[in-house]
Amino acid sequence: MTVTTEADLKGMQRAGHVVAETLRTLRAAIRPGITPAELDALAGRVYRAHGARSAPRMTYNAPVNVFVSVNDDIVHGLPTRRPLAAGDVVSLDVTPFVDGFIADAAVTVAVPPASPVALRLIGCAEAAFHAGLSAATAGQPVHAIGRAVETEVRRRGFTVLRDLFGHGVGRAIHEAPNVPNYYRPVDRTALHEGLVIAVEPMVSTGKSPRVRTRRDGWTLSTTDGGLAAHFEHTVMITRGRPVILTA
Repeated sequence: MTVTTEADLKGMQRAGHVVAETLRTLRAAIRPGITPAELDALAGRVYRAHGARSAPRMTYNAPVNVFVSVNDDIVHGLPTRRPLAAGDVVSLDVTPFVDGFIADAAVTVAVPPASPVALRLIGCAEAAFHAGLSAATAGQPVHAIGRAVETEVRRRGFTVLRDLFGHGVGRAIHEAPNVPNYYRPVDRTALHEGLVIAVEPMVSTGKSPRVRTRRDGWTLSTTDGGLAAHFEHTVMITRGRPVILTA
């Protein structure tokens, strides 16, 4: 969406606040023995406290409040009852619907104690996000974000998962434009002031940039078993540095 009024901005900020509080709550709960299903239930309690609903459930009939993806699962992981173990890499993807507005963000955390490679992978995803953010200014083509993300990921020795994109967001979960995580010259759409997009690098320790869908029909995983990390915020484009709405 494009923010054109003060009401639009306040609506997106409300949705972003619910995202931020949900992610804070879930991160604080991560420990060995807790299950993704318990994390999903915890997110549901935060949503209800704010009058929010799960946008993936509303839009796609997803059987979740939030997606929880573990280890080689990248995104859209269905919350299972398998307890998390020390060293697991856990991605939390939060997308609530709040009074007509949708915001979207994700973080990846490691269940302590974490391996050095897991910590480096998680740091790479976050650094790639900030690299992409630095390219996300009004007047720039959207492929500038992808170029910046890919450059940072390669510099750190990891792999961009090329089948997955960021996207516009606001009134629906997935709006135009697609936001690539690698350089695609065909993505020439110019960013403009007020445009709201989700910038979301997804990276892996593996060598393959491809993804596969698990038998549950939802969970997207790496094809070579590489660990995956996902870092995302909803941002609003300006003439300077974008405004992060889900921080």
